[in-house]
Amino acid sequence: MKNYSKLIRNTLCLLALCTILPACEVEEIPDPNNATLEDIRENPTVGKLNNLVVGAESGMRNSLGTYYDAVSVVGREIYRFSSADPRFTSDLLGEGDNVLNNNTFYITNPWSSRYRVVKNLNVLLDLMENGNLVSQGLITEPQRQGYLGFAKTIKAHQLLLNLTMTHEGGIRIDVADPDNLGPIVGRAEALTAIAGLLDEASVHLQQAGDEFLFPLSSGFAGFSTPLTFLEFNRALAARVAIYRERWQEALDNLQNSFFNLEGDLSRGVYYVFGTGAGDQLSTLFYPQNAGGELRVAHPSFVADATAGDDRLAKVSLRESPDTQSDLTGAYDVWVYRSNTAPVPIIRNEELILIYAEANIQTGDLDEAVRALNIIRTRHGLQPYTGPVTQAALIDEMLYQRRYSLFFEGHRWIDLRRYNRLDQLPIDRPGDDVWTSFPVPFAENL
Repeated sequence: MKNYSKLIRNTLCLLALCTILPACEVEEIPDPNNATLEDIRENPTVGKLNNLVVGAESGMRNSLGTYYDAVSVVGREIYRFSSADPRFTSDLLGEGDNVLNNNTFYITNPWSSRYRVVKNLNVLLDLMENGNLVSQGLITEPQRQGYLGFAKTIKAHQLLLNLTMTHEGGIRIDVADPDNLGPIVGRAEALTAIAGLLDEASVHLQQAGDEFLFPLSSGFAGFSTPLTFLEFNRALAARVAIYRERWQEALDNLQNSFFNLEGDLSRGVYYVFGTGAGDQLSTLFYPQNAGGELRVAHPSFVADATAGDDRLAKVSLRESPDTQSDLTGAYDVWVYRSNTAPVPIIRNEELILIYAEANIQTGDLDEAVRALNIIRTRHGLQPYTGPVTQAALIDEMLYQRRYSLFFEGHRWIDLRRYNRLDQLPIDRPGDDVWTSFPVPFAENL
């Protein structure tokens, strides 16, 4: 992390330059000690280009805790108790007359953070698009392709996170010109654009040679060359494909990813954190038995678990339950066990479950059972013995995703994909289960 922290220190001004106020607009803030966006465009150097890359990767972590809290509380995976802000247990759970507010931190912060990264990447894409830096001898053509492949892959990922929140409300795809933003497009059009970005990036990465010119953090260990980064790209493309219900496309993308039925379930790409100057700590960690600010598992997570499932280690029994707003939790969320614990962007366990889902949907039920049994047996469960029907295996697949991907941001999205949000528990009389977050108020100005 030491080298990565040093790189991050050099990118702090770029993150400031890419602040979105109020949403997709960018206010440039010159810094006499660092390069401005105008300076980068007029006087590009490899160092400045690489700062854009490192700044984008660093910015991916901003508001991550807020995003996970929002989708996980709405999806009844966790309760987020806060002595400072009751909206975690009021707005997010629809207590009484409370609704989701379109001008509140739980949507505006993640939304803006993702578009800050997109802005960083758009600057990089603009610099790379016409090939002038190659003709000037600053970089080679394969190196240009590497920058393009990285930028489009990460841009697609960031847009997808915002779309998972607003769903049918849509997102802006075209934000290249802050003074002339493109329209907010609906979910189907947005997913098509995101899939297109990933496919374009795939072509770039195949033409990017053996090495990137830029550094990546330890979160990309094993995926830091063009060909291995391409495996990450295809993994994200498989996720997008199941969101689009393109099942054979998901299977095809998996074959070009790092998917491995016999491989390490944790292998993948991660957000990483550190204590170095300019780095940041994870906000997804709270110590066991904390008070005031804490996360507890929804009681149904333990109640619905199968005996012997080692994934119950993702929660920790508190010394005493905690209660807020007539909600009680006896188990701390214990997925990320320090403030520097890595957080997965995508990993092999999810890919195996995507493989199972796609096989269920394409009718190869025996292969789906084989994949599901790999997940079951690795977590201490006996092989599946239920009916081998599409309906039963969808139930089983969603169950395994619930426990394998707990507090990784999937449960609410999965049940919404299968029109099963009505299966989520109502915690108090009058509570609601939301289908989506509203598009931020500032986007409608």
